Amino acid sequence: MCSTIYPVFVTALHRSKARRRAGVQWLLSKRYQHPSVMRIFRGFNHPGLAPACALTIGNFDGVHRGHQAMLALLRNEAQHRGVPSCVMTFEPHPRDYFAAVARKPELAPARIATLRDKLYELAQCGVDQCVVLPFNAALSSRPPRAFIDDVLVRGLGVKYVLVGDDFRFGAKRAGDYAMLDAAGGPAGFDVARMNSYEVHGLRVSSSAVRDALGQGRMDDAAALLGRPYSISGHVVHGRKLGRMLGQDARHPMGMRTLNLRFSHWKPAASGIFAVMVHGLGEPLPGVANLGIRPSLDANDVNGGRVLLETHCLQWPQALGPEGAYGKIIRVELLHKLHDELKYDSLDALTTGIAKDCDDARAWFAARI
Repeated sequence: MCSTIYPVFVTALHRSKARRRAGVQWLLSKRYQHPSVMRIFRGFNHPGLAPACALTIGNFDGVHRGHQAMLALLRNEAQHRGVPSCVMTFEPHPRDYFAAVARKPELAPARIATLRDKLYELAQCGVDQCVVLPFNAALSSRPPRAFIDDVLVRGLGVKYVLVGDDFRFGAKRAGDYAMLDAAGGPAGFDVARMNSYEVHGLRVSSSAVRDALGQGRMDDAAALLGRPYSISGHVVHGRKLGRMLGQDARHPMGMRTLNLRFSHWKPAASGIFAVMVHGLGEPLPGVANLGIRPSLDANDVNGGRVLLETHCLQWPQALGPEGAYGKIIRVELLHKLHDELKYDSLDALTTGIAKDCDDARAWFAARI
C-alpha cells in the first residue's frame, strides 16, 4: 500500500476518501513548505518504490534532534549519490511486540508520537520515501543475513545505509554494524554509523524525551525535540459533556472540548496542560487533559481510549457549536499544570476545569 502525501500517513489508516482529502488539504496549508512530497509504503514489495535509495533504519519515536541530525546527513548522502532518501520504520514498536508476546505490557515503552505525527515530522525533515514495516513474528525471526539480502538489497536496492551507534537487527538482535559493513562491499552499498547526538553534554534519545514528558518537564522535552511537543489528529465526537459544564455569560457554549484520540494505550505524557491549538485559524490558547479521564463513566463513547481533550480559552465563534468535528488540528502541550484528578461530581469537575483555565490564562499572561 502506498500513499503520496504532505506529510502524514493517511491511506494505511483506512480513513474515508473525504477525510483523506481533508487531511491533505490541511497539511498543504500549514508550516510544511518543502517542495516535494514524502511517499509512504506499507512493506517493501511495491512497484512504486524507487529502484535504489539511501536508507536509515529505526523507530524514530519523537523524531528528536538526534534523529534530525541523522536525517540531514542521510539527505546529503542521498543527493551525492543521486538517489532518494528513505527511512525504514516499524509499527508496532518492536518492544511493543515483544511485550505483547511475553504478556508483560509493562515492558512496552511509553509512546511519544502516533504514527501520523512521526510521519509528519519525518516529512518535515525532507525525507523522500518512508517504508513502514509491520513488526511481527515473521520479521522478528528473520535472520540478519536474510534481512540484508531480501529487504535491503533486493527489496529496497540500497546504495547507502546509515545507522546509529547502538543499531542491532535480525532475529535475536544478532546483526550489528560490523555485520552490515562486511556485507555492504560485496553487495554494492556503503555503510556508515553516526555517533550519539549531544546537547550540553547530554545524549539526545527517545528515552530522554520520554523521561522529560513523563515528569512534566515540557521545556526540556522541547529542547530535545527542537520544537514544542505536540499531538495532531481529527477532532472526534465524545459524550458532549463539556458543553453542559459551566455554561454562563463567560462560557456561553459551556466548556466544550476538541477531542483527539491518541492511538497508543501508553502515552509518554499525561495530565493537564496549558496548550496552543493550531488548525482552526489563528493559534488558540487552551487547557487540555491527556489520559483516560478518570471522572467519566464506562458509557463514554471513547471509554478506555487515551484521549486528548482540549478546551479553547476562547472558542472561535466562526466555527459555531459543531464546526470543529472532522477537522485536523495540532495541539502543542506547553506547560503541565498537574496530573489527572478524579472528581466525585459534575460540580466538582466544573470547578476543577475552571481553575485549570484560570491557571492556564495566568501562565500565558506571564509570557506575553
